[in-house]
Amino acid sequence: MGASLSAITPAERQVLAALRRGLSNKAIAAELVLSPRTVECHVSHLLAKSGCQSRTQLLLWALIER
Repeated sequence: MGASLSAITPAERQVLAALRRGLSNKAIAAELVLSPRTVECHVSHLLAKSGCQSRTQLLLWALIER
């Protein structure tokens, strides 16, 4: 796929960790004290950097890249 985990920012790592736990964007925003729109941006950047088309693919990519 796309980039490796080393290419993502610390903020994107936090969002990815929350995604791994199955949290929604709204729940991630509340946990990380961010706006839901900021979380959407981080998820969008993660999708672009990884070359994934969905959150499910992104989670599988993250497990493989670990």
